[in-house]
Amino acid sequence: SSTFHPFLFHFILFLLPSLWDTAGQERFRSLIPSYIRDSTVAVVVYDITNVNSFQQTTKWIDDVRTERGSDVIIMLVGNKTDLADKRQITTEEGEQRAKELNVLFIETSAKTGYNVKQLFRRVAAALPGMESTQDKSREDMIDIKLEKTPEQPVSEGGCSC
Repeated sequence: SSTFHPFLFHFILFLLPSLWDTAGQERFRSLIPSYIRDSTVAVVVYDITNVNSFQQTTKWIDDVRTERGSDVIIMLVGNKTDLADKRQITTEEGEQRAKELNVLFIETSAKTGYNVKQLFRRVAAALPGMESTQDKSREDMIDIKLEKTPEQPVSEGGCSC
């Protein structure tokens, strides 16, 4: 089992094709600007059971904007939805913060996997050049239905071809 830092939140930067996770730790703070400079996406994750982690998200998002301006996709993520009974930040508060900061928003549970794939899908869909392919990708898909064919009798040689 893992222990959590008092103001646990994750700050994840995508440096394609690398993924950097600083876990919100101050010891990585001096390295973060160099990662941000070359990043296309920043995912700022807070713990929905920890008010301090939520309060810190504005600072992290401001840091990203200082380095990248508006040339970056930012996703604000409320994590630990599996701990609903300990929730301190409502979904509405997360949505409101994301709206105020003009960033994307989603809630997840890394523990159960809830919305994790959706998080990455939404980030991928927001990448430059993906807007036009999102609708088109459905059109380009082909339905393939595999049906079991009737079994052929096996000949004495063991081959049924």
